[in-house]
Parts: sequence; structure tokens; C-alpha cells
Amino acid sequence: MASPTKPPVAVVCIGMAGSGKTTFMQRINSHLHTLAVESPTTHTPPYVLNLDPAVRSVPFESNIDIRDSVNYKEVMKQYNLGPNGGILTSLNLFSTKIDQIMAILEKRCLPSATPTPTTTSSSSQPAETTSRPQHILIDTPGQIEVFVWSASGSILLSSLASSFPTVLAYVIDTPRTTANTSTFMSNMLYAVSILYKIKLPMILVFNKTDVKDESEAVEWMRDFESFQAALRKEEEDQMAGQEGSGYMNSLLNSMSLVLEEFYNHLSVVGVSSMTGNGVDDFFAAVEEKREEFERDYRPEMEKRVREAEKQKQEIRDREVQRMMKDMGADEAEDEASGMVDPDDEGEEAEEIDGDGDSGLNERYRQALRGQGNDGIGRVADHIMRSQR
Repeated sequence: MASPTKPPVAVVCIGMAGSGKTTFMQRINSHLHTLAVESPTTHTPPYVLNLDPAVRSVPFESNIDIRDSVNYKEVMKQYNLGPNGGILTSLNLFSTKIDQIMAILEKRCLPSATPTPTTTSSSSQPAETTSRPQHILIDTPGQIEVFVWSASGSILLSSLASSFPTVLAYVIDTPRTTANTSTFMSNMLYAVSILYKIKLPMILVFNKTDVKDESEAVEWMRDFESFQAALRKEEEDQMAGQEGSGYMNSLLNSMSLVLEEFYNHLSVVGVSSMTGNGVDDFFAAVEEKREEFERDYRPEMEKRVREAEKQKQEIRDREVQRMMKDMGADEAEDEASGMVDPDDEGEEAEEIDGDGDSGLNERYRQALRGQGNDGIGRVADHIMRSQR
């Protein structure tokens, strides 16, 4: 488990509809609560967020729930939207409150930067320290593309990653995925697309192992020959039944070669959300991904933030220069049109022109730059980061 001095790790559960994502969320939430009861000095309950606006009820208590801020049905009615459009718009509306969300998370979950010395209230201070969550669990909509590929999803994930180590848990329906090689390959392609889109550490969670063991799927990932054998068997069955076409098997064969390197950088765990088997392995993988985030992902993310800040500063400087150039052109036009008072010539005019104009221009530049630095809120920063 994480040290109390470390920030908690944010686990974002994503998965296709029917993969058992919400049940998996309930299982890991219950697991952490049980550990907190059995070992209160070393474990704490998680901080839970529900980002699914369309769900009627969830089998766990949420500390922050999107349904408390956005009414999904009213959004559909007012904007004349369908189910997916309603979810997307609800997430967009919720992401406008990202400042408040992050302020709450940082207040509740981050360890104090300067811990106060224990004096007369020594009994209360350790309790405050150990009560800080070690995990932040986030449940997302079952319409995975609405969250992963939307601007609001990018804003929420980049905001989390800017303050907490963030890990993606991609939940997969094991029985359905291993039913045939094409379904398996489709899931793997979707996983790799999410990994390169989000740019965060990912864990593949093969769920429902109480129905079918994950060993076949893991073998297809780790052993190229095993996947080729399964592909040949399906091809023989299709030829015997005169079903399907050869181009699909050729495509799957090529894609398996392409994804071989991708498989080597993924953590894979099998979990049964029904029985709880494999949950300990999942949290062990989470801790490994926390270290990977700090080692590989955070420096890259900070680099993108610095580049975004540099780009904003360059844009701000160009706007200041353009405005000052326009002001100079206006002054030249006034002088050319004879609007300058001849009585202003002499030492006083020279002093004004020499010191006053340069001082005024400098004050304009400082005021505009200061306004730019102070006027840009955290939401704009998160949007800029998510677009990089």
C-alpha cells in the first residue's frame, strides 16, 4: 500500500457496456473498505467518483456524483438529444466545474505540505493523516467512446493526472472476448488506441474469470504461436462450414504481429467481480503502474505543460506587440493630420515624449502581461494541456 506521505493513486475504470465495469468498481471499493476496517492504521477507505450521468443506481456510495450536479434527463429534454448526446453534454457541463472538483480532491486527498507538530492535539493529528485516502476510484459511462474520445473526458483525465498518479483500468469481458480471435483482436486494438490517445499507464482487467479463466486470452497475448494456432483452427472451421472469408484471417494475422510489442508493455490481471478473486493482484499492478507514472509519464506530462505555457506566453507577447504597434501607428496618423498642439514643443514636450511615452508603453506591457497571467484560470490550463 502507498505511504501516507504519497499522494493517492487515481484508478479510472473504463470498459465497454456489459463488461462488468460497475460491478468491478463495487468489488474493489468493497475490498478497500474491508482492509480499512481490518487494518485502520495502514489502510484507508477510497475516495469515489461516479461520472456516469445516466445510471439509475450504483452499488457503492460516491463522494462526488455527477448526478448531483447534472440532470441527465433534463439535458436530453432541453437540448433535444438522444442517449449518447445527453451523456456527452452532461459530461461537458460537469467539466466546467473542474476547478471545484480538483479543489475538493486536493483538499480531501493530498497530504499536507507542512504537517503541524503534534502538541496537545496529538491524538487527533495522526487520525487526520491516516484518514486521507490512498486510492481515488472513478467510474465512467458504459459508452466508452463518449468519455475517452470527448474533450470533457480529456479535461477530466488531464486534470487528475496533473495532481495525482493516474492509472487506467480497462475492464474486458473475458468470456465474450475469448469466444473467437476477431473479438479478441478488436478489444486489443481498442485498448491500444485508448493507450495512445490518453497517454496514461493502463492495466488490462480480464473480468468474469469465474465464468471463464483468463489464461487463454493471456496466452494469446504472450505466445504468438498459440494465437496463430487458434486462428488456423477457426479458418479450418470456416472452410468446412463455407463461412467467412480469407481476408479477415490474413488481417488478424498481420495485426497480431503488429501488437506483439504492445502486449509486452501491458499489465494483465484476471479478476472475478463476483467472487473477488484476483483483486489483490490488481492492486499490486496498480502500485507498479504508480511507479511507472512517476518515472515515465509525469516528466512527459510536465514537458507538455511547459510547452503549452511557452506557447501561451508567445501568443500573449505577440498580442502586446501588435497592440503597441497599432498605438504607434495611431499616434503617427495624429501627427500627420496636424492634431499636435504646437505649444507643446520644447523641454516639456521632449520630457513627455522621452520619458512619458516610454514609461506609459512599458506600463501598458506590464499591465497586459499581468492581466494575462492572472486572468487565465485553471480550466483554460487543463484545456490547453488536454489539447497537447
